[in-house]
Amino acid sequence: MSRIEKMSILGVRSFGIEDKDKQIITFFSPLTILVGPNGAGKTFFLCFPSKVAQETDVRAQIRLQFRDVNGELIAVQRSMVCTQKSKKTEFKTLEGVITRTKHGEKVSLSSKCAEIDREMISSLGVSKAVLNNVIFCHQEDSNWPLSEGKALKQKFDEIFSATRYIKALETLRQVRQTQGQKVKEYQMELKYLKQYKEKACEIRDQITSKEAQLTSSKEIVKSYENELDPLKNRLKEIEHNLSKIMKLDNEIKALDSRKKQMEKDNSELEEKMEKVFQGTDEQLNDLYHNHQRTVREKERKLVDCHRELEKLNKESRLLNQEKSELLVEQGRLQLQADRHQEHIRARDSLIQSLATQLELDGFERGPFSERQIKNFHKLVKERQEGEAKTANQLMAKKETLKQKQIDEIRDKKTGLGRIIELKSEILNKKQNELKNVKYELQQLEGSSDRILELDQELIKAERELSKAEKNSNVETLKMEVISLQNEKADLDRTLRKLDQEMEQLNHHTTTRTQMEMLTKDKADKDEQIRKIKSRHSDELTSLLGYFPNKKQLEDWLHSKSKEINQTRDRLAKLNKELASAEQNKNHINNELKRKEEQLSSYEDKLFDVCGSQDFESDLDRLKEEIEKSSKQRAMLAGATAVYSQFITQLTDENQSCCPVCQRVFQTEAELQEVISDLQSKLRLAPDKLKSTESELKKKEKRRDEMLGLVPMRQSIIDLKEKEIPELRNKLQNVNRDIQRLKNDIEEQETLLGTIMPEEESAKVCLTDVTIMERFQMELKDVERKIAQQAAKLQGIDLDRTVQQVNQEKQEKQHKLDTVSSKIELNRKLIQDQQEQIQHLKSITNELKSEKLQISTNLQRRQQLEEQTVELSTEVQSLYREIKDAKEQVSPLETTLEKFQQEKEEIINKKNTSNKIAQDKLNDIKEKVKNIHGYMKDIENYIQDGKDDYKKQKETELNKVIAQLSECEKHKEKINEDMRIMRQDIDTQKIQERWLQDNLTLRKRNEELKEVEEERKQHLKEMGQMQVLQMKNEHQKLEENIDNIKRNHSLALGRQKGYEEEIIHFKKELREPQFRDAEEKYREMMIVMRTTELVNKDLDIYYKTLDQAIMKFHSMKMEEINKIIRDLWRSTYRGQDIEYIEIRSDADENVSASDKRRNYNYRVVMLKGDTALDMRGRCSAGQKAGAFFQVLASLIIRLALAETFCLNCGIIALDEPTTNLDRENIESLAHALVEIIKSRSQQRNFQLLVITHDEDFVELLGRSEYVEKFYRIKKNIDQCSEIVKCSVSSLGFNVH
Repeated sequence: MSRIEKMSILGVRSFGIEDKDKQIITFFSPLTILVGPNGAGKTFFLCFPSKVAQETDVRAQIRLQFRDVNGELIAVQRSMVCTQKSKKTEFKTLEGVITRTKHGEKVSLSSKCAEIDREMISSLGVSKAVLNNVIFCHQEDSNWPLSEGKALKQKFDEIFSATRYIKALETLRQVRQTQGQKVKEYQMELKYLKQYKEKACEIRDQITSKEAQLTSSKEIVKSYENELDPLKNRLKEIEHNLSKIMKLDNEIKALDSRKKQMEKDNSELEEKMEKVFQGTDEQLNDLYHNHQRTVREKERKLVDCHRELEKLNKESRLLNQEKSELLVEQGRLQLQADRHQEHIRARDSLIQSLATQLELDGFERGPFSERQIKNFHKLVKERQEGEAKTANQLMAKKETLKQKQIDEIRDKKTGLGRIIELKSEILNKKQNELKNVKYELQQLEGSSDRILELDQELIKAERELSKAEKNSNVETLKMEVISLQNEKADLDRTLRKLDQEMEQLNHHTTTRTQMEMLTKDKADKDEQIRKIKSRHSDELTSLLGYFPNKKQLEDWLHSKSKEINQTRDRLAKLNKELASAEQNKNHINNELKRKEEQLSSYEDKLFDVCGSQDFESDLDRLKEEIEKSSKQRAMLAGATAVYSQFITQLTDENQSCCPVCQRVFQTEAELQEVISDLQSKLRLAPDKLKSTESELKKKEKRRDEMLGLVPMRQSIIDLKEKEIPELRNKLQNVNRDIQRLKNDIEEQETLLGTIMPEEESAKVCLTDVTIMERFQMELKDVERKIAQQAAKLQGIDLDRTVQQVNQEKQEKQHKLDTVSSKIELNRKLIQDQQEQIQHLKSITNELKSEKLQISTNLQRRQQLEEQTVELSTEVQSLYREIKDAKEQVSPLETTLEKFQQEKEEIINKKNTSNKIAQDKLNDIKEKVKNIHGYMKDIENYIQDGKDDYKKQKETELNKVIAQLSECEKHKEKINEDMRIMRQDIDTQKIQERWLQDNLTLRKRNEELKEVEEERKQHLKEMGQMQVLQMKNEHQKLEENIDNIKRNHSLALGRQKGYEEEIIHFKKELREPQFRDAEEKYREMMIVMRTTELVNKDLDIYYKTLDQAIMKFHSMKMEEINKIIRDLWRSTYRGQDIEYIEIRSDADENVSASDKRRNYNYRVVMLKGDTALDMRGRCSAGQKAGAFFQVLASLIIRLALAETFCLNCGIIALDEPTTNLDRENIESLAHALVEIIKSRSQQRNFQLLVITHDEDFVELLGRSEYVEKFYRIKKNIDQCSEIVKCSVSSLGFNVH
């Protein structure tokens, strides 16, 4: 439980700024009283002053010690500084500190780290509003429970801490409204998402349908492909056979060429050989194999020699490497041996030099043995120690003697200095005492005169005090104040009535203003609706036949959008059919072109073979010519034999008649002529036969070619009469279909170009129609509000205007200000007269006190004079003693300075001698150190056995050189053997070449026989193949394949159309509005439903919190009013009022769900069943109006404190007796005693009363709860002082 314990004040208002001026007050329990005149600074305990003492730079500090809600001790400190500048005063708050004591340790918290005010509120356990309005309340605000409604409501709201909960309610209401608006937006968005979802489903169905058609088309394509495969395989087989025939022909030609080449190669090889081996193949092979074995054996020996040579080379490299390493090691060891000899020479040289320097015998010639070196080191060490010891002993003895003399002189000087210092301190003390005594005597010189002056001043002050008390008219002024207060109360009531009337007029004025604004708003919305209708009426009427609302327009747009999509689908379908037809046309064109090119190619080939286009006549003519040529060849073939027989008969038989006609030749010449003619014909017959056979072969070849062209001739007839005309007819049909499709596409595009602008226009209109519907809804709301405002103004009489009431209010307010000024003036006069009397009383008391003090001091004068003589004598004696001591010190200082100079000379000589000796020793040490270094290197060389190791390496080097020489000799022998072997092998290679040529020749002869056999086999195989049959079948297969390919291309065209449609639908499905449309619809549905549930929960939270606030408010008000009733009945002694209470009326005109609930507070007094507002009703006609207000305000504050200050029982009253007469003051004192009595059982109850009325304090002092009180007054320096006084001796005895 929190309570205050102590407070210290420094530098604030009229409190002093020095540490000695710090004032401390300890708070009592249950009652602490502060008494003091106005301006003394007593109210400072409740609030900080407006400005500090008027000095150039004044620092102030306030410290408060209290117990927090946990009973822990806390000290808070606040520091301030006030700087007086040229034209203004600058006030600044310095750092504040809160110090807590926990478990015996102090923990400080600076205002730099935390907010001091917030920490104080937390420690005291009350809110800021309770602290300012209930616990510590300034005199001017002490009657705030009876203030006007608005101010009273504000204070009660702050005390109840209702603001944050009301803000929470308002926040909940706003959030719910926002969420409600979001639900409407979600519903609208959900509607469009549903349309997109349905459209996406429709597109998916179309994709499914097209995919089924695509699957069917793929199956048809696959069937065509399956038909093509066996035909292609057969065609491939025939082409393979034809290529095989061609290949066989090529191979036969190649074999002929190869045969000739082989015969030529064999002939060349035989010419190149010296002779041909005449033995059998077995003998030749045996000879060749024996020769190879001999050659391989010699080559193996050569390889062995080569391998052995490599081994020797490797061994030679290793020996050379080892030789190089040994040479390097030998050089390194020789260098170490040379360095070892140098170390020995350098060591001996240093020993000789140092022995000469130290005058040591026996070391004039080296080299030195180990014993000599040890002896040398021993002598050097003894010489070093002896010289150092001799020099130090001599100088140390002189220095010690001189230091002893200096110490004796210094001790004497120090003793005298200490005596002088002690005597000087005693002298200073005696002089100060003498000075103080003389000052007191000097002060007492004018004391007798001052007593006379004080007597005169005291008489004058008592006369002025009596005159002031006689001239005082405080009671008259108080009566005038009471009268003026009553007049002020009447004026207050009149002003409240005028305020109510003004409020009512303002309320209706507001209503009229709102109605005018609503009417204007209605006209604006009508105008907006009219503009929208006039803007789109013609357009929408032409589209729909009427002006639609938003839903009708959205439905029309939906149907129009559906029609557009259907038109687009038809257009896409027609475009695909057109593309398919174009593709078919291209295919037919390509096919027609190919057929025409094929026809042209066939005709060209036919013309090349026949020489004309009349194939059948040419073929018949060629057959006849072949028949004639065959007969002629047969004739020529038989003519040779016949001619030969005829010639033989004519020659051998000496027949003179012709063998054919049996004509007898008349003469020999005629016979010879016939024989000659026959011989001539016999000679020409072979040439003619050959010529005829050649010509016959050509004709037969041409006949075969023409017979081979018979299928081509049939193809030409088919192309001319059937295939090309059919393709041209198909092309005409396709062109007609394309034209029809283009007309249909143009028609659909025209339709689409018509309905799409209509849809765009309707979409543009939809926005304005939506706005128009919102305006229409707002218009209905405005009309409803206009009706409500009209209902409020119905039956109201408004004869008086706001200006008339305001003018009357200003007049009454002016009168009220005049009365208030008079009251303040009278109060000021009362306060001035009371302060003047109090000031005169203070002056009289101060004069009496000063007179008493001077009388006491005069009795000490003789004692001070004797003390002055005694102190003067002691001072003179001390002067003499100090002077003698100083005279003895001077010669001692001279002697001491002389001895110190001598000591410094000895030390300098000692240092110089030591430095010379040390330099000498250092030189010897350095030389000894170098000798040791050389000795160490020599010992290391000997211990490591470097000499033996050097000899060992020299032996190893000689051995390696011998091995290397032997290896080189062996290598030369092997090289010679290898040279002989190579010559022998080269000779054998020539013989091997001759054997190989014989083997090659025999092998080629075998191959020649194989080639001849293979040629005969190819000719036989080629004769078995039916070439013409294969060519006819090849042509038919090509025709069938072309037909199937054409159908396959058409099927592929349809398949591509389906695929493009599917791609188009899928692309459309990937558009933002259709992509994930179902998921977006589901998510939006979830969001909307969730938001609706959240909105319902917010409504529940709002109502629950509102009901909780109402319940808390009613419980607290019931508790407060119960405490007020108990306190009133126990303290108020009048019979006119039974009790008072606080009424809180809730504004029931507003629904809690729409707006926050407001509470209007007022304090009422009850008598029986009648309740009257206290404000404005406590008039002077009642028994104790002012007392009634003070008591009511005090009781309400106590009730609020008991309700809201469970952890803090402090309450302060600032000038509670202001404007109260004697009877009311007594009643108030009695009431306070009763309150203290009822609350004294409360452990932390502390009542702090601040007043200037000592009579009121005396009345409180009659109770058992007050023994001491604090008086605040100003001292001689006009600084405020706090003095604790006893109630029993009020105004006289000061503690």
